[in-house]
Amino acid sequence: MDAMNRKTGRSDGVGADRTRAARDTDVIVVGAGPTGLLLAGDLAEAGLGVTLLERRPAQISNLTRALVVHSRTLEQLDARGLADELVAGGHPLTGLRLFGRATIDPTRLRTRFPFVLVTPQYEVERLLERRARRAGVTFRHDSEVLGLDQDADGVTVRFRTAGGPGTVRAAYAVGTDGVRSTIREAVGLPFPGKSVIRSLVLADVRLAEEPDSPLTLNAHGDAFALIAPFGGGWYRVIGWNRHRQADDDAPADLDEIRELTRLALGSDYGMHDARWVSRFHSDERQAPAYRVGRVFLAGDAAHVHSPAGALGMNTGLQDAANLSWKLAAVLRGDAPDGLLDSYQTERHPVGKQALRSSGALIRIALLGTAPGRAVRSLAARLVDQLPPLSRRAIRTISGLGIAYPAGPGAHPLAGHRAPDLRLAGGGRLYELLRQGRFVLITPADEPGIPRSPAHDGDSTHGINDRVVTASWRSPRRTALLVRPDGYIAWATDASAPAARAAGLRSALDRWTGAEDAGSIATGLTAPAHAGDMPAGR
Repeated sequence: MDAMNRKTGRSDGVGADRTRAARDTDVIVVGAGPTGLLLAGDLAEAGLGVTLLERRPAQISNLTRALVVHSRTLEQLDARGLADELVAGGHPLTGLRLFGRATIDPTRLRTRFPFVLVTPQYEVERLLERRARRAGVTFRHDSEVLGLDQDADGVTVRFRTAGGPGTVRAAYAVGTDGVRSTIREAVGLPFPGKSVIRSLVLADVRLAEEPDSPLTLNAHGDAFALIAPFGGGWYRVIGWNRHRQADDDAPADLDEIRELTRLALGSDYGMHDARWVSRFHSDERQAPAYRVGRVFLAGDAAHVHSPAGALGMNTGLQDAANLSWKLAAVLRGDAPDGLLDSYQTERHPVGKQALRSSGALIRIALLGTAPGRAVRSLAARLVDQLPPLSRRAIRTISGLGIAYPAGPGAHPLAGHRAPDLRLAGGGRLYELLRQGRFVLITPADEPGIPRSPAHDGDSTHGINDRVVTASWRSPRRTALLVRPDGYIAWATDASAPAARAAGLRSALDRWTGAEDAGSIATGLTAPAHAGDMPAGR
């Protein structure tokens, strides 16, 4: 008898059943940083087997480089029920001043999170690890990956522990193992690019004087510095001094940190008790492909850039959110393997843009000549005085401006991020996305949409295990199909029933593989009002 997929109820065939039986798990994730933890948790919550390999011991380190979580990342965490707890323990900033003049105002953003959250990376990891463990991810710490082999049926990853060598086999593997990715090297991908800045210094210190802002940042003359709190009375300092250039292995001390901070910020705030000081360089690099057969790259394994803009961890987490639902759909038999190619199509350009944005900021900060500093001052003044430039800057940095290709003839909303729409019954879209399904939003009086009993007293209904339906709280007539990662897969304002039905049928077939796409789509028969578009675009 053919095997039945536990999620879809579809018959996968005896051959597929034997292939699965030969695997130890469905997906191997290598690297337990934020990107790997979010990806592993998503897959496990989708009912898949996940093994996470990590060379470090089983503990959350309090030494961290990432300090900032942007609005779009908070929305992704909200879709997993984690954002509010993270925000409660962090420092929301409603304004930033760059280079002494440019004001970046996130309060203009149309989101639940109109701020920049200052919080250490280890707090993000703590929440994501807790979620992953609760979902059933198998953690293998102290496991150093040595290489991999892949074939038409799966991937075998070789690793080494204190007890000796081992292997684990899965349908797919994802390398989230950082800049020096073993997985990237194992599949033969180059990591082209160059160093953009050397002799950056990091330190964790205590301060005798508290800065005026939770995030203090400035470039002045031949130095720049950033100070941010991250709990327990500790502050992270990142800085650079043009006149103190050294190799990564050259020692750095508190006196050097004090000096560059005074140069850039005008004060060292009485720094003392440095518990960690490190020197490093920053590269701009990007892998040419994020997929090789059954192996994927995400986060710093796929792209790396300077810390300017605080884009690194945020971009990696959004990589994971894009890839996880696609892997789940393919492994559950809901979509063909070709869906996974869209990960490269959608995320590689975003990685390239992160390199450009971060690179522009760091190059502006490094301008050392008098004419160069004048250019920096002018650029900052323009951002401050021209609202369109300011809006574009904050949408780029926050991640809310990211959109994916939608194809010719698509609705203007297709490919764009869906804002956290208010739904009939008082719910929110991002609460509904916690189910990990597509969300079809239609007018409340749209006839013919299959309904199942609402859960927990809400106004949402499930079409099947891939699509849940909801209704607008407002009288707008637009129909939207929102992907599990919060991007709009399809939209229509068409008034003709046949056009609405055909568009939905095509979208459901493409994105969800819904066998009942035709019967679902025929329900879209209510007339639409032209130009009635969802707010928050």
